[in-house]
Amino acid sequence: MKQYNADTSSSDFATLFESTLTKMERLQPGQMVETQIVSISKDSIFLQLSGKSEGVLERAELADQDGNLSVKEGDTVKVYFLNSRNGEMNFTTRISGDKAGSAMLESAYQNGIPVEGAVEKEIKGGYEVKIGETRAFCPYSQMGPRRAESAEAYVGKRLTFKIQEYKDSGRKILVSNRAIHEDAYKEKIEALKKTLKEGMLVKGSIKSIQDYGAFVDIEGIQALLPISEISRARVEDINAVLAVGQEIEATIIKLDWKNERISLSMKNLQADPWDHALEKYPVDSKHTGKVVRVADFGAFVSLESGLDGLIHVSEMRSEGKYGNSGVTVKPGQVLTVKILGVDVAGKRISLKPASSLEEDETAKKYLESGSESDSYNPFAALLGKKKQ
Repeated sequence: MKQYNADTSSSDFATLFESTLTKMERLQPGQMVETQIVSISKDSIFLQLSGKSEGVLERAELADQDGNLSVKEGDTVKVYFLNSRNGEMNFTTRISGDKAGSAMLESAYQNGIPVEGAVEKEIKGGYEVKIGETRAFCPYSQMGPRRAESAEAYVGKRLTFKIQEYKDSGRKILVSNRAIHEDAYKEKIEALKKTLKEGMLVKGSIKSIQDYGAFVDIEGIQALLPISEISRARVEDINAVLAVGQEIEATIIKLDWKNERISLSMKNLQADPWDHALEKYPVDSKHTGKVVRVADFGAFVSLESGLDGLIHVSEMRSEGKYGNSGVTVKPGQVLTVKILGVDVAGKRISLKPASSLEEDETAKKYLESGSESDSYNPFAALLGKKKQ
């Protein structure tokens, strides 16, 4: 074990200090540094650096039009080294204005530093962009995260770009705004990979609705909520249960980072009626339900939300057909049914039409009365019979 020695320790620390200082002083213009915010003043943001030098970033770079900052002390930021003056190391998040000299633009191209420019006008094939005193070209296909409905929508705006080509000492510069959005999206994906897990509960807002499901925004990333995962009850019209802008809670049922796909389920947050189906719907018991779907082989009857049973066509009566091949009921019709069987594992319930409880009670009274006369026969009114 090495014995502690104050002189040796001081010497080692001094060596390490000088080494670190030298390393920081060797930063090249355009070099990216990821560091923490130490303090914030009226005009500057001070960054944590090793050595005697102090990192400085203009406050305006991380403030909105109203001067509100998007960061706070302790936050980590990604910045690019500009230069060192009087022991002060200057950084930027993007090249713009008087920083946008030819040397810095070339460095921005070589090191992938974002540049800020004004979209001055629309020209053949795209837009003319002014970065400081230099003009660049941005094709239509490289403007915005997706193609805008109106090409003129970007004219007059100040946007951030990435230099894709730098030729003839800066006389020919090709820039892309879409690349900035793509980089930001990739960063969000990498951050979410560390936090999102299958089975966890997330909150999001509905961004768009399709026939097959809804796209949900989760921290800037879109996930799919399939129509089959919205509710345990069958959803016929997705627009009847969801709306754009609606806030929802759902569980993550699948994470496919390779294809950048996230699948959600609201249904998993709802109680599963099949858990108590055997106790609630014993064989031979009678229940009232509504016909929700008719097929050639029978009719599906909803006993409760998320739990449907099937009346096979062989159990149907012959008169008053609706639809195909002997099915005698129609959607929306309310029926009394009898439970023939419950298969929880297969999530199937077999049903047959049955007399209502009212009819059963009437029949019981009739049988107990022992009368055969229509004047005392309660079925005459129930069945619509006429006296002979």
